[in-house]
Amino acid sequence: MRSRSNRLFTRSSDILDPMNSTVTTTDAAARARTVDWLTAWDSHGTHRTGTDGDEAGARWLADEVSSLGVEVTSEAFGLDRLDPVACYLELGGERIPAVPVFDAPTTDADGITGPLGFCGGGGRAILIAELTPRSVYSGEYEKLRRGTPHRALVIVCSGEAPGMGLLNAEHFRDPYGAPAIHVPSDVRERVLEAAARNTTGRVVAYNRYMQTIARNIVVPLRGRGGSSSTVVVMTPRSSWWQSTSERGGSVVCWLEALRALLKAPPSCDVIFTANSGHELGHLGLDDFMARRPRWKRPISEGGATWVHFGANIGAAGGELLLQSASEDLRDLALSQLTRVAQIPDLIAPISTVPSGETRDIHRAGGCYVTLVGSNPLFHLPQDRWPQAVDADVVARIATAAAALVVAVTR
Repeated sequence: MRSRSNRLFTRSSDILDPMNSTVTTTDAAARARTVDWLTAWDSHGTHRTGTDGDEAGARWLADEVSSLGVEVTSEAFGLDRLDPVACYLELGGERIPAVPVFDAPTTDADGITGPLGFCGGGGRAILIAELTPRSVYSGEYEKLRRGTPHRALVIVCSGEAPGMGLLNAEHFRDPYGAPAIHVPSDVRERVLEAAARNTTGRVVAYNRYMQTIARNIVVPLRGRGGSSSTVVVMTPRSSWWQSTSERGGSVVCWLEALRALLKAPPSCDVIFTANSGHELGHLGLDDFMARRPRWKRPISEGGATWVHFGANIGAAGGELLLQSASEDLRDLALSQLTRVAQIPDLIAPISTVPSGETRDIHRAGGCYVTLVGSNPLFHLPQDRWPQAVDADVVARIATAAAALVVAVTR
């Protein structure tokens, strides 16, 4: 059986023959909606939690739901938004613009001066490390920040494409380690050469915090069949940049699933939630679950069934991963994706712990299914409409996602 080198994921092409399945095509109206929604999403500006772009996304999504004739609510949660004041790496009198690491301590306006070096360079050094946005999901990243003696950390971004590929702030409410900044990949050679020579540099990560709120958009639908079960249809909706392929495809799936349930009312209670706070350690999902603590438990203990539309659905040049701790849910999702000729590229074993929002649900023994993709422009500012998104793929996956939600709620 052919799989990725880490042997965690199975290639679905090894176990499926899509030519043996009946194909349901997407209609022109579904594709037109996809284009309209992705275009609108891209227009909001940066969707970072608690910013104007995040609020614009919340208002737009609420308006789209209201236009379908259904009740929409919002659940606000507070946070201290980090606003960079001055952030840069200074080398030889030149300031290289940077972005702070959002779960690291701030510096004062003067910053921290010291010799640049690599891991093991001593407690006076400014540590230089090349990291990808996915480094946050490894224990090595936290170990690097907590266990290595250094006065400051400079992350040289190393995504699949050049640019400022930021790392999520998994511990936003509890900053740790030394002050840390990101610099873009295009200064890589200069920074690494300076570190090899132990050149003196200065790191400034001078930030201020502002009390504000962010919102989860929540849509409750009452079941009409007397079922006591609950289904949660969830997607994150915040990010570092516009992130049109990272977040837009999942929002399209979410809206299409809602439209489908309004035409085919569920027999059980269903709640749709589109959460802010994703890039800051899933703050919005934490707030949503704190209001409903039983729902992440196993169904036998009163838990809900979760359908999660994750990142990068339909990203141009990306791959689709299907993940679930339930064979039944996984097979149901696979059948719907096969029907639209958009089978997932990868299928995770049921024991694999997710890296995104369903991580805590998995660890609590909860019931979930996740669609999530890869993305050559992951966490990069150039993730924009139209070049970063394959609208046809998004429309097909959204058609399958809507059918999946209808089937789960019967």
